[in-house]
Amino acid sequence: MVFLVAALLLLGLLSGTVAHLPVPVSLVAAALVCGWLLLFAVRERRRRRHH
Repeated sequence: MVFLVAALLLLGLLSGTVAHLPVPVSLVAAALVCGWLLLFAVRERRRRRHH
């Protein structure tokens, strides 16, 4: 999962909207997306264990 996020960030830096943003802003956005994905994965895993 982390590899996928890193690959998408790299792709965005090379060709996309992220290329127009400063690098620190891009890294903060990537960290927020990573956090959201991690939270989502934990919630889904918990929900599946209870059912």
